[in-house]
Amino acid sequence: MSALGALFSPRSATGSTGTRSRILLGLVCAGYSVGAAVGWGSPRVAVFMGDFGLAAAALIAAVSCLLYARAVGGRLRPAWLLFSLSSLMAACGNAVWGWYEVVLGVPVPAPSLADVFFLCFAPPAIVGLLVLAKRPVTRAGWICLGLDAWLIGGSLLTLAWSLALAHTAHLAGAEEANVAPAALSLAYPLLDIVLVSMVLALHFRRSGVNRSAVNTAIAALALTVLSDAVFTSPLLRSTYHSGQLLDAGWFAGSLLLAYAPWAARRAARAPGGASPPRAAGSRPIAGSLAALTPYLAAAVCTLGILYNVVDGRRVDRVVIFTGCTVVLALVVRQGIMLLDNISLTQELAQKENHFRSLVQGSSDVIMIAAPDGTLRYVSPAAAGVYGRDAEDLVGAELSSIIHPDDLGRFVHEVRRFLAAPPLEEPTTRIECRFRSGAGDWLNVESTVNRHQGGLLLNSRDVTERVRLQAQLQHNAEHDPLTDLPNRALFTARVRQALGGRRASDPGTAVLFIDLDGFKQVNDTIGHQAGDELLIQAGRRLQDSVRAGDTAARLGGDEFAALIVGDGTRDQGAREYQVHEIAERLRLTLSQPYRIGPNEVRVAASIGVAFAEPAISPTDLMRNADLAMYRAKAGGKDRVELYAPQMQADVVRRSELAARLRSALRDGEFALLHQPVVHLASGSVAAVAAQARWRSAQGILFTPAEFLRVSGDDDRTAELGRWLLEEAVAQAADRARAGHPVAVSVRLPAARLLETGPPLGSIEALLTRHGLPSGALMIEVADSDPRISFDALEQRLVALRRLGVRIALDGFGSGFAAINALRRLPIDVLKLDRTLVEGVVESARLHKITSGLLRIAGDLGLQSVADGVDVPEQVLALRAMGCTHGQGMAFSGPLDEYRLRRALVRGEFPVAGVPGPRPVMAGGSIPLLTGSHAETPVPPT
Repeated sequence: MSALGALFSPRSATGSTGTRSRILLGLVCAGYSVGAAVGWGSPRVAVFMGDFGLAAAALIAAVSCLLYARAVGGRLRPAWLLFSLSSLMAACGNAVWGWYEVVLGVPVPAPSLADVFFLCFAPPAIVGLLVLAKRPVTRAGWICLGLDAWLIGGSLLTLAWSLALAHTAHLAGAEEANVAPAALSLAYPLLDIVLVSMVLALHFRRSGVNRSAVNTAIAALALTVLSDAVFTSPLLRSTYHSGQLLDAGWFAGSLLLAYAPWAARRAARAPGGASPPRAAGSRPIAGSLAALTPYLAAAVCTLGILYNVVDGRRVDRVVIFTGCTVVLALVVRQGIMLLDNISLTQELAQKENHFRSLVQGSSDVIMIAAPDGTLRYVSPAAAGVYGRDAEDLVGAELSSIIHPDDLGRFVHEVRRFLAAPPLEEPTTRIECRFRSGAGDWLNVESTVNRHQGGLLLNSRDVTERVRLQAQLQHNAEHDPLTDLPNRALFTARVRQALGGRRASDPGTAVLFIDLDGFKQVNDTIGHQAGDELLIQAGRRLQDSVRAGDTAARLGGDEFAALIVGDGTRDQGAREYQVHEIAERLRLTLSQPYRIGPNEVRVAASIGVAFAEPAISPTDLMRNADLAMYRAKAGGKDRVELYAPQMQADVVRRSELAARLRSALRDGEFALLHQPVVHLASGSVAAVAAQARWRSAQGILFTPAEFLRVSGDDDRTAELGRWLLEEAVAQAADRARAGHPVAVSVRLPAARLLETGPPLGSIEALLTRHGLPSGALMIEVADSDPRISFDALEQRLVALRRLGVRIALDGFGSGFAAINALRRLPIDVLKLDRTLVEGVVESARLHKITSGLLRIAGDLGLQSVADGVDVPEQVLALRAMGCTHGQGMAFSGPLDEYRLRRALVRGEFPVAGVPGPRPVMAGGSIPLLTGSHAETPVPPT
């Protein structure tokens, strides 16, 4: 037997319903039978129980059927009402009989009212059986039902007439004065014959839905008819008296009829609700008896005739007539059945052809598995679906074509399905892999049904659907450009690494990787080249990690790698090992990329974060992200390990950004100005506007430090707009007060290209405050390589048309200073502080600064040295040809009051030029190197 053979054995029954009720019914009937057999102890009690006991039992049956008829509706309700009426007639007949014998104490007259009630018992019962039984659906069925009834009734009439009824009819004809008793003597058996005929005829045509009720009702009526037949026989009729053992038959028949409807209800409520399927190959006994009914009836009729012939009697005309009609009915019935069988055979052949066409033409494979797991039938579609002929599969075990890895799941699902009630789960669906004729495995989806103790499988090939689902799942979890895992899958892998058997391994690390300079590749040689660079970078990253690790692309030029811990307990050694891996990745990703005819270079900034106890995937990835941004801020092209201080810096930057927003909203910024002095005469040529943030303690801070920490571009732009408007407004006020001096405002080149303060706004600002356009100078910061020179040149040309002067700030430190000097419309060249600081000590810087100033002189540009703090720098710069200076050698940033006092004086003392001692009008604020013209202060 195969591995699946044990799955298809039918389930055993769990017991019958209503056992207690049947036992109680049997005990009551047995008790009555014992009492009747012993005579109930006294003649009076025997007569009472024989009359009123039977009346009570019949009354119980009437009430029971009536209550059930009221409780249920539909087609069966009239049947139980008729059974109730029939039982009521029997109860009335027994009650009248008891009235004569028990109450009046006289013999029952013949005929009497009791006979009327007894004769009315059979017709309602016959009609009730017709209602309760399964109705024929065709006219031929009704004719066959009538013929069957007559075959049975005529046969019984022939036999009964031959045995007893002929003698009774002869006596009735001899005693014409007693016609009524003779008629009653014939009426009882004839009605019984009709009732028995209906019982036998309908017994083989009962409805399967009410089988329990019909069986019980038939048994009750059959028992009643049997008792009537014994009572009407000539041998017992003359000696019968109430209380005999014969009464037990009527008593049991009434109680069985009372029990019949409630047995039907219990069967309907039984678990499962349906009878178990018959085993394959079995034939219903009732169907066999139904087929033999005509022949049995003819045999009974023949026995009746033979009885008369063998006994030497003359065959009665009633027997001859009845026998002829029975034979005629049999011939007619057989003719109808023959025609019906021919019609059914043709219909069956058509359905079989139709079924065969459907099965053979279906694209699904239909298989029937026997209870032992052997395939008994396989449809021809197997050749197209499985690549195997159906004949080769027939006789094979179902388990032999299922993938070994799927067999256990298949067996489990089949066991569960067969254990479930058929009405609750008529079918199930199982998906597994079947072996094809080529030897590979196909994904097959099967709809499974029960079939004669085995299985019926309707299977179809879903390999393409499974592949499509797998592809869709892969697309949902992988980057479409590099085919690396995306952020969702990478997060799931990190969660799995932190929650699996290595959950406590601190060696698990996450690397966040950003390609420095990738945007420049997109801007210079196009996005298609950028995509090719990302593909090559992803391939390099994938080849550099171990088999158990995960490389992913998170988006844009950001990649990530999950380095799974190896169980090393030495955390320092593990950090060193992962750091080496990260350095190797950095070097690999920084190698030149060949993209078409171009050779492109990018760098990689990598942040590394190690797993900690109870850390979440989100926190671990955030830590790696912070480390990566620290690497970019520290100069790019480097590896940075995460430290808790990084998170504190993030919190600090967030707090500073919030404070900056509040300061801008609440007007906590102040505007200071630092004089720009002519180095030859010491006169004030212009003032440089600088913003300061006044803290709650009254200390002024440079906002540049806070802007770098907060990284809030929106606040930076807002501060630039405020600085420009305040500088223009105060310059206009000074001009009206008699101090017309130019003001310079430092603006990043990116701000000039934004739509925030458009060109029309600067013009409107000058017009609104009445400041001449020549009194405003814009210092362009040349530090952003992403700025388009074409757009910047157009904007500056438009500003110069307005009369605004342009200064190139930080000259000597920007990456494109010479290019900016070549293309942009510049009026003033402003040397970077880093050149000025070492111009005295460093001969190299001295030569560089001298060369730059010579270039400015050759181009006819004015020059301003930023960060001139000592007299030696003044002497050196003036000797090199620098025209103007700005710094602590002359004055620090001044508020409006001190600035106006300095403007009244008009000049500052210059080293090497005769004059008064310099006056430091603005006081001093500690310096930080590397700032623009602003005097930095320590951050809070």
